This record gives sequence, structure tokens and C-alpha cells, in this order.
Amino acid sequence: MSRIGKKPVQIPSGVTVNYDGKTLKVKGPLGELTFNPHPEMIIEIKDGEIRVKRPSDKKFHKALHGTTRQIINNMVEGVTKGFSKELEIVGTGYRAKLEGGKLVLQVGFSHPVVLEPPKDVKVEVPAPTRIKVSGIDKQKVGQIAAIIRAVKPPEPYKGKGIRYVGEYVRRKAGKAGIKAV
Repeated sequence: MSRIGKKPVQIPSGVTVNYDGKTLKVKGPLGELTFNPHPEMIIEIKDGEIRVKRPSDKKFHKALHGTTRQIINNMVEGVTKGFSKELEIVGTGYRAKLEGGKLVLQVGFSHPVVLEPPKDVKVEVPAPTRIKVSGIDKQKVGQIAAIIRAVKPPEPYKGKGIRYVGEYVRRKAGKAGIKAV
């Protein structure tokens, strides 16, 4: 059995879960999420918890088992607490700002880079060198944060670029130069 897959997902108070055989809907204080699990996965909702079971021990079903359970767990956590990722900008003159709901990045290019986040993901700029991405869908929050980071990933010589808060950037030594003989 999958160690993750066999754990039940607890349904906290204030969260409603509906499953009609095809679509799983999770509604909570922060919003509503839907998921279409694989038709072969067995989902049972009773006694304030969700259990995911697999029909056989085939490799395919084993792979789906833990993944399906974790996606459902992330949905429940997302509608109750939400998810967020923080990015920091390192570099002289590098900064970010919000203009009319769009994120404008100035990161060393000849032009500013303008990104428009989807409606269900919130992007904040608490400081010119900090960006906070938050929402109820863990996958979308991570995807938008990755898109922002990909505009100017940190380079290994000076460490300039956009990185996650707490991300370690492995530094390289510059040119050693030629020794005088």
C-alpha cells in the first residue's frame, strides 16, 4: 500500500465535499475547487474524512493512489488556509511593482517585463524587491511563481535575478586570470 495513499484526508469544519462519481467538489471559506480523479480510483466520503482506494496492485494504480490522495488533501488545505510563495529580487536597479493588476518587472532588460496573473491567483509586491504569490490552488500558485522566476533566474556568478525566498544559489568562481611569469 502507498504510505500517503492510505492516510485519510480529514474534512475540517466549514468545508463541504461532494463527489458524484466523476467530479470532486471542495468548498470552504476561501473558495471552491473541483477535481476530476481517474475513474478507476475509489473515493469514499464518510465520518468527516475522505479515503482513496485503488482497485488493484498494478503499477499504474499504485502511482495514482498517493497522487490522488495528495491532490485532494491540497484542495482541502487550499480552501481552508490557502497557499503562498514568496520571491525576492537581487540586483542593482532590479525591482517589481503592480500597475493595474499587472506585475511589472524591471530586471536588467532594455524594457520592463509585464505579466498578468490569472484572476484566482493574487500577486502582491510588499517591497520593490519582494513578490508574494498566493491563492487556493497549490498548482497554480507554484506555476505563477515559476513563471515569474523564469523571467530572470539567478545567475551563478553574482547571484543576480529572481529567486524564491530561502533558495540557495550555488556560486561559481570567476575567471582566475593569467599569472605573470
